[in-house]
Amino acid sequence: MPEKRLLLRKENAMRPTLALPLPGTVRDPLYPDSDGRFMGDTDYHSVAMICLRQGLEDCFADRDDVYVGMNLILYYEQGQPNSRRDPDILVAKGVGKHRRRSFRVWEEKTCPSTLLEVVSASTIAVDLGEKRVLYERLRIPEYFLFDPEARYMKPPLRGFRLRRGKYEELKPAADGSLISKELDLRLVPEGELLRLIDLKTGKPVLTRQEQAERAKERVRIERRRTRQEQQRAEEEKQRAEEEKQRAEEEKRNAAA
Repeated sequence: MPEKRLLLRKENAMRPTLALPLPGTVRDPLYPDSDGRFMGDTDYHSVAMICLRQGLEDCFADRDDVYVGMNLILYYEQGQPNSRRDPDILVAKGVGKHRRRSFRVWEEKTCPSTLLEVVSASTIAVDLGEKRVLYERLRIPEYFLFDPEARYMKPPLRGFRLRRGKYEELKPAADGSLISKELDLRLVPEGELLRLIDLKTGKPVLTRQEQAERAKERVRIERRRTRQEQQRAEEEKQRAEEEKQRAEEEKRNAAA
């Protein structure tokens, strides 16, 4: 009997363990990936949102425990599929970077640390009203709103930080910027985009377009440097040939 138990333990140890599915990846009809509504955005709204997501992804590229989502449904009560919101930008800490169908708080075992909304005429009332109240109740540490057209909200960037369980509105700097302690970034309105400034370095986070332009400029500079070096090499070669010819001519003259 002891030998049989030992054999069973060995067999169980050799069996591969089944990995649990990652949070938010399993399709569940109770928690749809979409709310079924058509969401029409202006170019101002879409571009600002995409650039913001890309900038945040670049900021946390070396962090495996920070996830940045866009237009992802946030389910905040298990068993209550109507308890959901769809923030424009969601940043969560202490979770994996994997792709998700939705963000389900009970699976992630945490709420997002920061939510951002790019407001428009059709969303500003809900963004400043129902959503702000809900995010405060969910104890989301920070909540920001940005108006890329500067038409529906004055100032165009507003932010709230949780303090003693209640949201306090942040006071903007002279340039209209706000500091996010959760993201360790300064958010600066720059026309239709929201610029991200690294608080540690003071340097701006480049947009993908700016990164591409700088990469092209580096290529142009390298090509120009290569051409200059080739030209100098040709000139050196020509001077060497001329020196050689003069030396040979002097040698012939001396022999004559």
